[in-house]
Amino acid sequence: MPSLITPGTQVVVRDEEWLVKAVVDTSADGQRIEAIGVSEFVRETEAVFFTGIDDVVPLDPAQTELVADDSPGFRRSRLWLEALLRRTPLPLDDARIAVGHRALLDDLSYQRRPAERALSNLRPRILVADAVGLGKTLEIGIILAELIKRGRGERILVVTPRAILEQFQRELWTRFSIPLVRLDTPGIQQVRQKLPASRNPFSYYRRAIISIDTLKNPDRYKHHLAGQRWDVVVIDECHNLINRGTQNNEVARLLAKQADALILASATPHNGKPESFAELINLLDPTAVADPTAYTEQDIAHLYVHRHRGSDDVRLEVAHNWKKREPTDVQAVPPTAAEEAVLDELAAVWLRPEGGRSPVSGAGRSLVPWNLFKAFLSSTPALRASIDARRRTLRSATATDPAVSRERDALDRLDELAAKAEEDGSSKLAALVAHLRKIGVGAGSPTRAVVFSERVDTLEWLRDEVPGRLGIPPSAVAIMHSKVPDKLLQDTIEDFALAGGTTRLLLAGDLASEGINLHRQCHDLIHFDLPWSLIRIQQRNGRIDRYMQLSTPRIAALAMASDNPDVLSDIRVLTKLLAKEHAAYTVLGDAGSLLGVHDEDIEEDRVRDVLRSRADIDTVVPDPEPAALDPFEQLLAFGGTHAAEAPPPLVTERTLFDSDAAYLTEALAEVSDGPPEQVYDLRHEADTGLLAFAPPEDLKRRLDDLPADYLADRAVTTRLKVTTSRRFADASLAAARDDDRIEWPEVQYLAPQHPVLEWVTDRALAQLGRNETPVLAGTVETPVFLTQGVWCNERGQPVIVHWGAVSGLPDAPVVGDATGVLEAAGIRAGTTNSGRARAWIAQLQPLVPAALDAGRRHLEALRAERDGRIADRIAQQKARLGQWADQAEQLTLELTSTGRQRLARERIAGERSEAERLIDSLTPSGDPLVRVVAVIVPLER
Repeated sequence: MPSLITPGTQVVVRDEEWLVKAVVDTSADGQRIEAIGVSEFVRETEAVFFTGIDDVVPLDPAQTELVADDSPGFRRSRLWLEALLRRTPLPLDDARIAVGHRALLDDLSYQRRPAERALSNLRPRILVADAVGLGKTLEIGIILAELIKRGRGERILVVTPRAILEQFQRELWTRFSIPLVRLDTPGIQQVRQKLPASRNPFSYYRRAIISIDTLKNPDRYKHHLAGQRWDVVVIDECHNLINRGTQNNEVARLLAKQADALILASATPHNGKPESFAELINLLDPTAVADPTAYTEQDIAHLYVHRHRGSDDVRLEVAHNWKKREPTDVQAVPPTAAEEAVLDELAAVWLRPEGGRSPVSGAGRSLVPWNLFKAFLSSTPALRASIDARRRTLRSATATDPAVSRERDALDRLDELAAKAEEDGSSKLAALVAHLRKIGVGAGSPTRAVVFSERVDTLEWLRDEVPGRLGIPPSAVAIMHSKVPDKLLQDTIEDFALAGGTTRLLLAGDLASEGINLHRQCHDLIHFDLPWSLIRIQQRNGRIDRYMQLSTPRIAALAMASDNPDVLSDIRVLTKLLAKEHAAYTVLGDAGSLLGVHDEDIEEDRVRDVLRSRADIDTVVPDPEPAALDPFEQLLAFGGTHAAEAPPPLVTERTLFDSDAAYLTEALAEVSDGPPEQVYDLRHEADTGLLAFAPPEDLKRRLDDLPADYLADRAVTTRLKVTTSRRFADASLAAARDDDRIEWPEVQYLAPQHPVLEWVTDRALAQLGRNETPVLAGTVETPVFLTQGVWCNERGQPVIVHWGAVSGLPDAPVVGDATGVLEAAGIRAGTTNSGRARAWIAQLQPLVPAALDAGRRHLEALRAERDGRIADRIAQQKARLGQWADQAEQLTLELTSTGRQRLARERIAGERSEAERLIDSLTPSGDPLVRVVAVIVPLER
């Protein structure tokens, strides 16, 4: 039966034996079985079968053949049992953290919270909305590691902004050992070389990372998504997809329907409207919010995590590895006489002309003057580029229109003044160079800085001007903006993060303000122009102000100090935004809450309105007082803190080996045709935990998803180097950043999901013949049958998992815990195998059915106990679902069209049916799988 097929089970398909790696329920073709070949003809071949199409036959546990383990120290048995323990998923409703905390990271309980919350839901879905700098990528990695451990992470799709593709891919590999195929422009070219044009890359690659811009392109990949199912979809910076009707939103809605687990991440996950936030929540759970205009913390808390640096469960854990940033150093820059003339012209003619009418003709009367002003506050080249753009717009206007002529004349006068200011030199450029020298950026210095400007013209001008004035080569200055190609973008980010890289000054547009980590070698940031958005300020500052910033982040802003009182008051408004952002960051962790719109463009419009009307900025942007926030802002600020909850608990690790290194070393000895020191050139350094060896071909294939330049540069497929020592792995990462080539380390951390461990686990499970179970000797008084019991739901997901130890056969069977028996029996490294276990086989073989029967009865008792334990949870889930359906049905009465009412009710019925199916999946279905996995006999007979 389908419920008898679980990860770790051996099955027969097409007369060949296969080891099941993952089981996923499908709507049309039964269960999707991912397997690897065990029998000789298909050994190490990966395949996918569907129980609705193929005849997938699990081996009959009653036909288990007991075989004596003749390996030294019962190595084969220990590896077999360890591999089963590693391969068997945890029960569906076990939300404890099992492996994520064992990755290459500081084990911080607040970073475990999103995984614990996601695993507690009917489907593992969560919105991670922690403030900038808290480590959302690490939190996502913990979730993915836990899902993989549970057999729910075989097929993964990660969607990020294109600027952070490599950074995200590298973090998941170096810290969690999770490889992803990168589908940026170079990655796409590699895919085309490997696959026919007609082949769907998403059916070929199990785990991939791609940018939302590429994914939404209908000519490339969007059409490939149709019909694809994913175990997990991750969408980073998900605030870019909340607006219905956009391509981003369409892609997100499609992926949400085709994924079991969905992880959304953003520090700013809405635009201030309850409806937009409800759109994200309903992507996660369509039955969470019935009325998108009115909902409570109770509706969203299970799907939403939001903390900031000042949160109670965060503050103490990060203090030692995150230096507090100082208030922004706003530097007043007196303009030159020529620049003052430009400001006077802008104020008198464009911003506040006599009579109240600017020279702008046609559309844009209220916007064009302030866009010109904003451009000049960035740089004179940016102003002149804006003037040229406006001239091009006017070319299509009627030549004889007097209004158009007046505007052209005004643009010409402004351009003449700008040209004079450009010729005389820029005061802000001089101030920037002086500041860079002051903080130590210069020839021969390792000091780095990032300079932000929202204008490409400004960035390109600075690139041309700064190197000569600062005395550094042009190669020491790099530029990042939306027009930079993918490959150059990734290379620039990596070079800036490398201590041996050439880049000392990074000139960045706001493309770089989302998600990119710039803090590794840098703790100085300069706003060359002042953003008109609190969110933009916060995002920029977060590039260097984040966890693991071990130097005090220093942030400066250059602001013109005009003699014109009108202009000076405008600039004071803008500089005050910087102070308000810092205060909101400290108190709320989210500057966007002050204006409550959570959208950079809308914030900019509000600030422009303040400037235009000369309103008091304090009346528009309040001080950050939690009690002063409106109810919706309070809901989002405090509804996801989970402050009253206990720290997420950990699973007690079951293992027969002292370390992963010991497991790997013994496994290599077992699966090789000779001593691994000769077959694989294996070398082990005990003090560093380093294991280095030449990977065989079947292991190399498991590394194909990693970047080709990394595999080549670090010679990964020639000499694989891994370590179980976090200290040594951290040192390897630091050495990579000190390198001048790539940021990928030479020595990999051996996290629990590492392909090497998965490879030896599969090989260990394949060492025994078809339906064979080992017999070994240990410190027991009578023979003990070790059993594995798994009871799945109707979707093939384990609901009950038990490792039993059956003694007292045949007359008085007693079922205990296998782990305790194994430990007491001394089944560890160094055990002596005297070969006496063979003498027991004839006596024990007839007892296999009795052991299975005892294990089955024990599993039935566990089910009865569990059914009682989760009855309240199931009742609560059904009650909540009923309340949602009633409220949603009531809202359909407000629809004016009977056709729309009918469609809405059909949608409600469909969502309710799916939710009921998920609730039902909490209970076991069909028959349990119980099998004997080993027998321990006394050392003496």
